Amino acid sequence: MAVQQEIKSQLAKLLATEDIIVEHKNVPTAQFNVHTRELLLPLWERASNTVYDMLVGHEVGHALFTPDENMAAEVPAQFLNVVEDVRIEKLMKRKYLGIAKTFYRGYNELHNKDFFEVNDQDINDLNLADRVNLHYKVGAFLNVPFSDVEKEIVQVIDKCETFPEAKEAAKLLYAYCKDQLNGEKQEAQPQKGEQGQLELPKNEEGPQEEEVDSQEKEDKAPDAKSSNDSAEEPELKEEPEVQTADSLESHLQDLINDQGVENVYLQVPDLDVDKIIATNEEVHAEIDRSWKQQQDYINIHDTLNPDRNLFEESDAHYDQFKRDAQKEVNYLVKEFECKKAASAYARAATSRTGVLDTSKLHTYKFNEDIFKKITVLPDGKNHGLVFIIDWSGSMSGVILDTIKQLYNLIWFCNKVSIPFEVYAFTNEWARRELDDNGTWQPRDNELAYEPQEYDFRVEDNFSLMNLFSSKVRSNELEHQLKNVWRICYSFSNTYYTPYSYPVRLCLSGTPLNEALMCLHKILPRFQKENDVEKVQCIVLTDGEANSVPYHVMVKRDWEDDWVMRERGLNPRTCFLRDRKLGKVYKFGWSWHQFTEALINNLKDKFSSSNFIGIRVLRQGEASGFMRRYCAEDMKEYEKCLREWRKLKTFNITNGGYDAYFGLSSNALADDSEFEVKEGATKGQIKNAFVKSLKTKKLNKKVLGEFVSLVA
Repeated sequence: MAVQQEIKSQLAKLLATEDIIVEHKNVPTAQFNVHTRELLLPLWERASNTVYDMLVGHEVGHALFTPDENMAAEVPAQFLNVVEDVRIEKLMKRKYLGIAKTFYRGYNELHNKDFFEVNDQDINDLNLADRVNLHYKVGAFLNVPFSDVEKEIVQVIDKCETFPEAKEAAKLLYAYCKDQLNGEKQEAQPQKGEQGQLELPKNEEGPQEEEVDSQEKEDKAPDAKSSNDSAEEPELKEEPEVQTADSLESHLQDLINDQGVENVYLQVPDLDVDKIIATNEEVHAEIDRSWKQQQDYINIHDTLNPDRNLFEESDAHYDQFKRDAQKEVNYLVKEFECKKAASAYARAATSRTGVLDTSKLHTYKFNEDIFKKITVLPDGKNHGLVFIIDWSGSMSGVILDTIKQLYNLIWFCNKVSIPFEVYAFTNEWARRELDDNGTWQPRDNELAYEPQEYDFRVEDNFSLMNLFSSKVRSNELEHQLKNVWRICYSFSNTYYTPYSYPVRLCLSGTPLNEALMCLHKILPRFQKENDVEKVQCIVLTDGEANSVPYHVMVKRDWEDDWVMRERGLNPRTCFLRDRKLGKVYKFGWSWHQFTEALINNLKDKFSSSNFIGIRVLRQGEASGFMRRYCAEDMKEYEKCLREWRKLKTFNITNGGYDAYFGLSSNALADDSEFEVKEGATKGQIKNAFVKSLKTKKLNKKVLGEFVSLVA
């Protein structure tokens, strides 16, 4: 039923012509908050599709046309609702011509099932409010009689266009029904004031109070004793009711499945990312502290070679990679400049000026185009790069090769002056800290937000490490690049490096989804600080992340108070809701579909950003990964399979991201340099050459796709 409810939610939004927030809850009646624009609908799971549509259309009518005013003091709510129902349904039929058929069929079904409870009674015995209610709802199937005086009141109700007019008509209807109930003989008649406004009827029988003779008042006045008795026992007048409205409401309650599972609408919490992000300075200060500690230990305890440099081997590999990578970086810069120029000229506008072109004057007899032209090249948008990298344990085997790709992009951004920030998501940075004795101790963290019910639960030990930033100076950036290279080199050569990685930067779980939630704060801040118009957000991971639980208020039988706890997500009933956008996103049963919903929300919220995914695939993972995203599109699957067989990479277009690359971990790890040993055979030379070409193609394709998006 959850899917049907979402369909009805979309119907309500379409009828309202705005992204109102629609929720289906275990509530007895529909409610609409005009301030928050939230429409709360009961779980009418026992209603037919026609009745459900009619009820949704009716409630949207209230949402559109009924203001938030308290009328309890002026006229009973039942009587106002009778008149207001007439008005809003009239306006809905006027706004949507096709909805008249929905109301007709829906009320016909309710009448056939005797929801108004009139099959066994005489319509003439009902008061005017009941008959008005029946006339406008089921009058097409039931002959409802009115007297001449009552027809005038019905006419007043029929002509109501505004809510104030509906209020006045409701007062008129209530006064008439009350007079009828209490046996007064005077007749209620609609009158108009000086300015044509509706007024309550006056009592026209007998003299007015101010015209009664004072002596007559004294003769008719009761004595003191009777006055006191009257004060002690005032005469109680019966209040009229709208029985058909009560009956309809009661039967509509029967359509509600109060035992049904209601939808839960979840939201991204208001995160304080400053408490989550480990700054660039903090991260590298910790790395430098660890390097110094290890180097000092060697200098003191290695008596044979006290001056040995622990990082000589890893630094040599970094220097060699940097030299070799310049060819790739220069290629990226060249591609970028060419594609940027081509894009600019494609959008160029050529227009005539009012200045004569003297070189064309001799052609004036047969050529009207003798004026000079000017070509305007539009300015391209300035870009920025935000990179989110997976710092999980499963990345250990490919982390160094991943960093190589990242460094190519960083050097590219430096050369073309594109600002960038690189974050790594982890559960380890905030897990522990050094005490005064230099011993690692568990760290007691607070949540980076004030939890509200139905907020996603973001773990207190979740962190984003700001590994690199374009804000630092060139020499400092070089130092930081070498720092992270040493760590990744250690992960890839655990048993061979003479040093160990810093404790707080060890690999952890995969809090990818929490990192995506942080982008709601990171992206607008990045745009503002760097004054960029468009952001390329690249997310690199080698696996899927678990769905995130949410906060909920719970009161157990043995507890006295409600307590905030967490609950696992149920894809059948849980939805992501963005209140500011007024949009709802459905989760799927697979883990990757939770991430996909978060990405779709980010794309809607930050339309000026591109979201690029890079998925590192190990041996045997490619086919399953393709089927996961291309199960309903065999053409897309076959296209990806062909690309994979040729280049060991492919681009999925329906994975949430603007571009989602599958990338072979083996191909990623291959060196692109053409190297052969001395004395190699022709076959060995050929194989080495083919291997180097494939790797170059892979690198150029992936990096070239990125350049195309930026250009």
